Amino acid sequence: MSLLVPQAGDIPLPQPGPLSEPYWQGCREGVLRFQRCLDCSAATHTPALLCAACASRSLEWVESSGQGEIYSWTRVWRPVTPAFVTPYVPIIVAMDEGWFILSNLIGCEDDAVAIGQRVEVVFHHSGGSDDIFLPYFQLVP
Repeated sequence: MSLLVPQAGDIPLPQPGPLSEPYWQGCREGVLRFQRCLDCSAATHTPALLCAACASRSLEWVESSGQGEIYSWTRVWRPVTPAFVTPYVPIIVAMDEGWFILSNLIGCEDDAVAIGQRVEVVFHHSGGSDDIFLPYFQLVP
């Protein structure tokens, strides 16, 4: 068993651009954001120019509750980059608002994970000199 912790050090980091900046600004503010279509109400993540459901350009940024449940997960022992500390547990979270996000689970033992468990978002600074805060998830007590 190992306690799952946020990644730190020389890890690969996102490069925010004009399309994704509202998302990353939210992360800096401790708020998880997603896009919702004003025409069909579909939720969209990752940031997009068009609604994936109806191709509308009428998308707005919406604040998420930050809660959902584990839809899928895996435990990684051989990292994709030497900068990652193992083990780590990537999870796909089905957010309460109807969208999915890929992140890492932290704050619990690596053998305490199950599909359907409730989780909530927490933000951690990337550890670099940049202003990137990454969304992680922890189990809801």
